[in-house]
Order: sequence, then structure tokens, then C-alpha cells
Amino acid sequence: MDLFNSSTYRPFLLTGFPGLEASHPTISILFCALYLIAMVGNSAILMVIWVEESLHAPMYLFLSMLAVSDLGICASTLPTLLKLFWFNAPEIEFDACLTQMFFIHVFSLMESGILLSMAFDRYVAISNPLKYITILTNGTIAKIGVGLLLRAVAVIFPTPFLIKGLTFCEISVLSHSYCLHPDIIKLSCSDYRISSIYGLIVILITFGLDSVLILLSYFKILMTVLGIASREEQFKALNTCVSHICAVLLVYVPMLGLSIIHRFGKHVPAVVHIIMGYVYLLVPPVLNPVVYCIKTREIRLRILGNLLKI
Repeated sequence: MDLFNSSTYRPFLLTGFPGLEASHPTISILFCALYLIAMVGNSAILMVIWVEESLHAPMYLFLSMLAVSDLGICASTLPTLLKLFWFNAPEIEFDACLTQMFFIHVFSLMESGILLSMAFDRYVAISNPLKYITILTNGTIAKIGVGLLLRAVAVIFPTPFLIKGLTFCEISVLSHSYCLHPDIIKLSCSDYRISSIYGLIVILITFGLDSVLILLSYFKILMTVLGIASREEQFKALNTCVSHICAVLLVYVPMLGLSIIHRFGKHVPAVVHIIMGYVYLLVPPVLNPVVYCIKTREIRLRILGNLLKI
């Protein structure tokens, strides 16, 4: 078997829908529509929050961070998807693949951290409303944003170097139209246990820890709400959390489904793996703006107002 290491920079091959290559241009119409919705929706939220000073509150500032991370994921995956589906060009250079992998995982980790920050925001707003603005000042929110970015970069930074130490087979066909860490290391013909273990550790200390802390935040929110005498006030308090709960589910449910299929779905058709991969990456950016526009009156009114002015 002809082997090579990373120093030769042999390209990887991207995969669309095997057996449906002739239909890729048609399938790309759906993807383009989804990307367009995601980019327009998240950009609209960013613009509205930027322009409207009344929306420069902690909840909306965290929402703008979520929109940035969603736009980052779209920008990281769209070029290779269009290259494959429009031009039938499956090759991606080794360093380009590692670069794409780096940004996809950085933005994904940032999204998880932002959802945790938003859970803390809801807890403070409900349990200590009088000190809400003094606790979550603009400076504090900026520091949280920088901290989340540094955390994501720090934990993902070693992965490209670990991959460059591996040896790969001559034909390296990826499972998707974009590059992910687990997908790349499985193509190695050498021992990739260190990379695999490091990837598992990263998941546990980021997504795993974030999800536990989000659950803890909502447990404390529930305890606080149950202590409110008025049923109407209880409903009002919980209603402020609906959008965030939907955003959490949109990220973690596809992630859990994808993980289960990868671990236990050995006999599941390959197309199911591929579809779940797209669901995991595209559902949150597409639906987050929709959820927040529907459930957040201030955002909805500002966007509709701006549209009517056009």
C-alpha cells in the first residue's frame, strides 16, 4: 500500500451523496436556499441589534454573538460544498482541509459556550433582576466573548499539528463535503489514538461541561420560578427562556443524534450519516434566527419595521 505523511500535502477527496452525483446541481439548490436563509437571518439580527441602542442589553448582545458563530459556521462550510456540488471538484488540499476543520470546530465550540452564557444570563435575569444590569455589564459581556473565543482556539489549536504527525493512505475519501476532525483521523493508516483521545477530551471539557452547566442553570431557574407566588409571573419568567431552550435543543439534539449514529449505526446506510452531518451543521444557523424572530417581540418588531421602510 502506498503511504504518505502530511509533508507531501496530498489532497483529500470530499463526498457529496454517493450515487447521486448527477443530481448534485439540483441538490445544491436546497443547500443554497438553507445557507441563504441562515446568512440573511443572522445578518438581520446582527444589524438590528447593532443599530437599535435599546437592544444593547445582555440578552441581545449574547444573541449577536450566537449569530456571529452561526455565520462563521456557514462561511467555513459553504465554499467546499459549492465547489463539490456545482463544479464536481472533490479535491481539497491538505492544509486547506485542516484550516476548514479548525474554523468549523472553533465556531462550534463558541456556539456551545455562548449558549451556556445565555443560560447564565437567564438565571441572573430571573433570580436577581435588580442587579441584572450591574452584574452583566457591557465590559463583562465583552470579556466573556473574548474568553469563549480564546477557549475555542486554545483547545482546537493542537489538532492540526497532531494530524500532521499521522500517515495517510494514498486515497483519502472524507465522509462529507467539509472537513471534521473525527473524519480526518479515521483515514490515517497509522496509530491515531492520541488524536482520538485528545478529541474526546476536548468534547468532554467543552460540549460536555457546557451541557451540564446549562442543565444546572435551568434547574436553579426552575427552583427560583417555583418560588414565585403568582402563576402569571411564573409563566412570564419561563416564557423568557423559551427561545434559548429551543436554541440549545437545535444544537445538542442533532449533535447527540450524530454521535449515536457514528458509534452504534454501523449498519445504517451511508446517506443517513451524511444527512445527519448536514443537519448538525445547518439546522442551528438556519433555525436560530427564525426562533428568535418568532419568540422575541423586540427583534421581530425591529426587523419588520425595517422591512416596511424599504
